[in-house]
Amino acid sequence: TGLIYIVKKKWRSIEDCFHVYQFFKVPEFNEGMQRNQLYHKVLVYLNSLTFIEDSDFTNLFTGKKPNEIVLHLDPNQIIEDDFLGAKISWINEDKTLVLKIRKADKRRVLRPYLQHIHSVSDEFDDKKRGLKLYVNVVDHQGDRKERWRSVPFTHPSSFETIAMESDLKNKVKSDLYSFAKAKQYYHRLGRVWKRSYLLYGPSGTGKSSFIAAMANFLSYDVYDLDLSKVSDDSDLKFLLLQTTTKSLVVIEDLDRYLSEKSTAVSLPGILSFMDGILSSSCGEERIMVFTMNRKDHVDPAILRPGRIDVHIHFPLCNFTAFKTLANSYLGLKDHKLFPQVEEIFQNGASLSPAEIGELMIANRNSPSRALKTVINALQTDGDGRGALNLGRGSCENGSRKPVEEIGEPSGVFCKEGANAVKELKKLYGFLRVKSCRKSQSFDLNSRQNEG
Repeated sequence: TGLIYIVKKKWRSIEDCFHVYQFFKVPEFNEGMQRNQLYHKVLVYLNSLTFIEDSDFTNLFTGKKPNEIVLHLDPNQIIEDDFLGAKISWINEDKTLVLKIRKADKRRVLRPYLQHIHSVSDEFDDKKRGLKLYVNVVDHQGDRKERWRSVPFTHPSSFETIAMESDLKNKVKSDLYSFAKAKQYYHRLGRVWKRSYLLYGPSGTGKSSFIAAMANFLSYDVYDLDLSKVSDDSDLKFLLLQTTTKSLVVIEDLDRYLSEKSTAVSLPGILSFMDGILSSSCGEERIMVFTMNRKDHVDPAILRPGRIDVHIHFPLCNFTAFKTLANSYLGLKDHKLFPQVEEIFQNGASLSPAEIGELMIANRNSPSRALKTVINALQTDGDGRGALNLGRGSCENGSRKPVEEIGEPSGVFCKEGANAVKELKKLYGFLRVKSCRKSQSFDLNSRQNEG
């Protein structure tokens, strides 16, 4: 077999001397540092070919399914393909794929072959594609090509698991679905096919889980943009250039960055990011999502129509959301203590959905005890907070807003007392103290008082 392999390789070299070849490069990035979508499609197509198994060097990886082995191209690897009777070769160079085709076959097969690659890669992507979460990294070496790092996006949140009134949930889902199918409509209007959302409300009210639900509903990747790692306005533009279609571009706590000025990005830079020329040119099939704790102290230029299309208020928990949480966390659709809980909410008391959810998880083995713990917490910690937020539990159109799901903690508290929420906060403060003790000094008493 070794002799046959050598003979075939020599014959191909001799045969190449009698043909004129043309080469086409497919780089990973174009001149504007924007990702080349054709590069991704060709890579997916080549990795799906059976010819990859006949190559001299092939990388083996474990797949997502049990016992699945996936083959991937190796640098400087050559893969041969046949299309309409023409012999085609691909060379995997450094961040560039090179197409080698006989000049006599180019006019006949090149365009149909590229269309074939598009259709096969799209079909393969639909079957194998998993969502990804991208985060931006600091540019230490001045190389702006690799500014995003990705991990699989596996957040379980969905609109079915989020506590939201059915009418509002249907409106949000309908808005997202209409956007995903509205490419021709936007182009007919002369507008860029993108949409932007503002999610605002206190911490722990479900903004992050809502973003995850949006991504899972649309099957869009998520680009989580950290403004503290952006060097200037120009760097922010490069990051936008490297995002892909079918994605959510997210900036959380935007009001904090603006008020504390903890980023090198200026207000004009953010405004340009939201609806500037670059955003209009490279923002196709993208959804921008911004979160804030409060929006009343933010420059109105950020909130105007065109930069923010949809405003959604996330209030503290109300009784409707509480019943959804009780059903999800405790399996309760009704209970004898529900009227007492409803009366407390009507008197203005409230906690964040995250705080109520933690109490339910900690006492999930006894639903009655869980409800009593929530009642005690509402009667103490909830009184003042609820009074301050009375009347904020509704959005502009009078609909209640969604609340957040939270994961199960590693430890479980089973306190029925009125200080259960305070104990959870003290635990959080203790963990932060322990993790930060080696890196910085601080006032432990003040941290506990904050808890």
